[in-house]
Amino acid sequence: MSQEELVILIKKKDPRSFDYLYDMYADNLFGVIHTILKNKEESEDVLQEAFVKIWNNLDAYDDNKGRFFTWILNIARNLAIDKYRSKGFNNHKKNLSTENFVDIIKGSYSLNASTDAIGIKKFIKKLKPTCIKIIDLLFFKGFTQKEASEELDIPLGTVKTRNRACINELRNMLDN
Repeated sequence: MSQEELVILIKKKDPRSFDYLYDMYADNLFGVIHTILKNKEESEDVLQEAFVKIWNNLDAYDDNKGRFFTWILNIARNLAIDKYRSKGFNNHKKNLSTENFVDIIKGSYSLNASTDAIGIKKFIKKLKPTCIKIIDLLFFKGFTQKEASEELDIPLGTVKTRNRACINELRNMLDN
């Protein structure tokens, strides 16, 4: 089933379409969510929340503004970031056992291998080092632009400009 056919079925609220949607995108969305949260159970909860939000808000999707996959990926990523920043999640992190720290430290300053689940890692590696750093912080680690500015020790306006330029460069690579 093509993406366009799936979107039409979902808009009709065809019950089969939810199964198709889940089968086509669950692994990819889970990879992005888990990269941010680094907690399997929380990631599974956010994944479920993402699919419900996608299902309930499909009328907001406009294919003229971007690809369906990008739209659902942004929903999942934003929900994961919201969860990561929530007070309850932060309290949960305080109670982690020492076994969890190895994974958190290992993945905290580099693009995580699970990002390759969506096949984008090979494109990101082709970008300039400054773009790689910005995309890593903003999209894979969930930093705000202000936090990225502080982390990279560059002005906020520069982060915003570079982010736009890097995303456009990535978009051009993906379109070719």
